[in-house]
Amino acid sequence: MPSRARWWAFAPYVVVTLWHLVTLVPGMPTASPAETISKMLLMPALALGVAVSGIRIRGARGVLLYAAIAFSWLGDEAGTFFGMLPEVPTMVGFFALAHICYIWLFTRHLRQRRLPWWTLVYAAWWIVMIGVLWPRLGALAVPMAVYGLILGAMATTSVATTRLIATGGAVFLLSDSLLAFQLFPPTPLGAWSDVAVMTAYCAGQLLIAVGVLRAPARAALRRPAAAVA
Repeated sequence: MPSRARWWAFAPYVVVTLWHLVTLVPGMPTASPAETISKMLLMPALALGVAVSGIRIRGARGVLLYAAIAFSWLGDEAGTFFGMLPEVPTMVGFFALAHICYIWLFTRHLRQRRLPWWTLVYAAWWIVMIGVLWPRLGALAVPMAVYGLILGAMATTSVATTRLIATGGAVFLLSDSLLAFQLFPPTPLGAWSDVAVMTAYCAGQLLIAVGVLRAPARAALRRPAAAVA
């Protein structure tokens, strides 16, 4: 890993993110070309930042990171690329694949420590979310419950890596939680919900990507000496 990474490589991603957030501000035209184009450029800009950051990630580690970003892009653009399919299930399916890539990356290549007890909060999150949203999910109840398990597992396994990645995992989970309440609202969300969802989503993806670039290889987890004895 080089001593000085080119973190300016992520400037295009930040610019595109800010551009997209502006298009979501209440009062702006909905489904405008600027909103569509800026959203389509988000994940390619993030992948570009990873590619030109100056930190080379080879092998499965790089493949999994780029695959997660690519599946996220397909999830973002499910309605555009797969207009013949129902948008929400298609979007959820691609994001599930993205999270599976992240889980594989975190557990097989970046794990640094055992999971602390407090990660049980993610199990509690899943129970509460399913309990609140279940009556409104209809035919999507089981797929969304499975997706929630995968999302929670992503956030949980991120805690075993580095603080930066763990923060990204938590913020990503926050984004999808807000989106779930936006899609299946028990009560109407505010006018700024789109901005909140995408702010958390873009921040979470950036934190994970930068965290992966900065993370050391997987540590060898040994038993305490007393336990071995």
